Amino acid sequence: MALFPRLFRRSPTVVAIGGGTGASGLLRGLKEHTDKLTAIVTVADDGGSSGRFRKEFGMLPPGDIRNCLAALADGGPVLEKLFQHRFEEGDLKGHPFGNIFLAAMTQVTGDFELAVKEANRVLNVRGRVLPATTTKISLVAEHADGSKTTGESLVGKVTKPVKRLSLKPEDAPAGTDVVDAIMQADLVLLGPGSVYTSVLPNLLIPEILDALLKTDAVVGYICNIMTQPGETQDFTASQHAQTLIDHTSEALIDFVVVNTGNIPQPLAAAYAAEHAVPVEADMPGLNTLPGNPRIVTGDLVKADHVVRHHPARLAELCLSVHKDITKERARA
Repeated sequence: MALFPRLFRRSPTVVAIGGGTGASGLLRGLKEHTDKLTAIVTVADDGGSSGRFRKEFGMLPPGDIRNCLAALADGGPVLEKLFQHRFEEGDLKGHPFGNIFLAAMTQVTGDFELAVKEANRVLNVRGRVLPATTTKISLVAEHADGSKTTGESLVGKVTKPVKRLSLKPEDAPAGTDVVDAIMQADLVLLGPGSVYTSVLPNLLIPEILDALLKTDAVVGYICNIMTQPGETQDFTASQHAQTLIDHTSEALIDFVVVNTGNIPQPLAAAYAAEHAVPVEADMPGLNTLPGNPRIVTGDLVKADHVVRHHPARLAELCLSVHKDITKERARA
């Protein structure tokens, strides 16, 4: 254990903002390089087990928080497997153990934010996990025809393109320590994850966006590898990034990470059957994005039964880009 302080002494302070499986994969890669790591996680989920806890117990949704805690826990693979174990029968069917743990901790402490803080300690998390806000928020998507869809679980399923995304309430404050974490960071990473339902819900919180525009940190956006039916169907990489910029500011992003690796054909065919395809690295569009962010490409695919970013390669690439940009800023 004494090796870690020496190993990480000169490592950057990193903040990862997002949610879902994309965020947890990135965190697994980053924790091998730094212990100065903060995950700021969306609490907009209202579907599945998280939605049931939100409705039945009046608490914030625990699912994305659970995923990030499991990714950063330093208790070994058995603890992570336990935390992610999902019951398959009885009254607990569909609930992961980690969600039940966080619900119990919330009742014991009387506060969700405090429950997450205690979970960080109990699980010996390398870094920390913070909810983006402690306000109960809902996503509202406005479509081109003027109709609206409310709720994270529905926004991700609707077949109509999203014209504008907003939060209800619009003035939800950032969670405790969230703004300070962003302001003290050397590197902030947005994504990977669903642009409308995992990344943007955090950036639509006014205090978080304000901090991101003020921080001296290098800010990067990690584009998804696959499109998502309904949500980002047929989106190119530049359209993903442009969506983020349109909802925030052209001054937000310093670099964009785009996968150029290939998806194994049998797996690509399985995704295509579900109307999901690899995100095209459209360089002309990427190179003309507002704000002129640096475009970084690489083979970042990890493909087994699903397509994900390779945690180690993604973390190493982002840290390398941060180092290069930091050196360039010092010379300027």
